[in-house]
Amino acid sequence: MLALKKGRYQTRLATSLEDIAAAQALRHLAFHGTDGLDADDFDACCIHFLIEEAKTGRLVCCFRILPLSGGGEIGRSYSAQFYELKGLERFTGPMVEMGRFCIHPDVSDPDILRVAWGAMTAYVDENAVEMLFGCSSFKGVEEGEYLDAFTMLRQRHMAPNRWLPRVKAPQVFRFGKLRCRTPDKKLAMLRMPPLLRTYLMMGGWVSDHAVVDRQMNTLHVFTGLEISAIPPARKRLLRVVAG
Repeated sequence: MLALKKGRYQTRLATSLEDIAAAQALRHLAFHGTDGLDADDFDACCIHFLIEEAKTGRLVCCFRILPLSGGGEIGRSYSAQFYELKGLERFTGPMVEMGRFCIHPDVSDPDILRVAWGAMTAYVDENAVEMLFGCSSFKGVEEGEYLDAFTMLRQRHMAPNRWLPRVKAPQVFRFGKLRCRTPDKKLAMLRMPPLLRTYLMMGGWVSDHAVVDRQMNTLHVFTGLEISAIPPARKRLLRVVAG
């Protein structure tokens, strides 16, 4: 079983219903700001990663993954509820959907994200995964707050046409049709969710629209990353953490 310890943090896989409940409680706190459990039917078929403080065992971050043998199974994914993914059905290699990523709202330490990606890298290498994908969320449903970020996504990070997700959700923001404008690059990066920034630094791409998810109070974009596209220097850094 995957287990990784780096500095102040350790990563392990959930092994009990209590572990999964702890992840659900952290997710509810991070997503809604209150006590409770953020749970759905996908929890039962996913692998759950827990990042804890090594000294105290306090849970500071979690995420879940859904392994798929290839694009032919992508209809089983959480993302398929919101995006039409017929293009990706042609992807032949092993895939993993990464979702429900969150960090405890009282903790601010960039090492947590690095350790999480180190754990994900170890899993990818051990299982010969060829693509990661998921939904990257912007907090709130007012797209005007993120126009610089969305403009940068449109200009630099759109999915290849062969993989491009199509509209399925009833309410979307089509940032792929934004008028040409010059985004404030610094503001754009500041407004990007940290997880999405990491995807993009590794060569990731996004859909041409954001889904308006009022239940979760987010705008989310489909995000994909072909493992073969990650720059060699970035792979080496990730494997140092994973090693």
